[in-house]
Amino acid sequence: MDKKTALIVKLLKAAYPEAHCSLDHGGPFELLMATILSAQCTDERVNMVTPALFKKYPGPAEMAKAPLAGLEKLVHSTGFYKNKALSLKEASAAIVKNFGGKVPRTMDELLTLRGVARKTANVVLGSAYGIAAGVVVDTHVKRLAFRLGLTKETDPGKIEADLMKLLPQADWIWFAHSLVLHGRAVCDARKPRCPDCPLNKVCPKKGVV
Repeated sequence: MDKKTALIVKLLKAAYPEAHCSLDHGGPFELLMATILSAQCTDERVNMVTPALFKKYPGPAEMAKAPLAGLEKLVHSTGFYKNKALSLKEASAAIVKNFGGKVPRTMDELLTLRGVARKTANVVLGSAYGIAAGVVVDTHVKRLAFRLGLTKETDPGKIEADLMKLLPQADWIWFAHSLVLHGRAVCDARKPRCPDCPLNKVCPKKGVV
């Protein structure tokens, strides 16, 4: 790890030592469903929707059998509800059929599920299973990694590859969560609070919106 990256990690660890996934969940299945719903939606909104969803359909077997119209109604407020409801139902059916009712623990297997790309798979592997298979790249991580000069890429896959090269694997899971928290609390996309930022001494974009 180069000196600049090491300093960024040190400062973020001081500010967000316990950074973790902000999606409420009671295990791998709930986290997978919640992460699918979080696409182009806030975690806060997803956390408002999932209690009723999981109460009615607590596992993959129940979710797979759920009437599509019922799922659509429950997840409507997360946006793109028709596609998301279908993903919940079909991913659950595949978990039952192909994985014995258990959410798989590998990247390749997770990527076979409808509605799951690398970001979602990394969230589940990291936060449900503690497996650091990669770095979650959501909108906050994408924006802040570029802003901090950790990547020049704009494609999430290439950003992830750059971060995996820069960071020790032991920090992959925590680092993404810390950037998400920092993006919400301080480095707002429209109005970053640079004077209050613990990274302002190392950020090349300090004072730039």
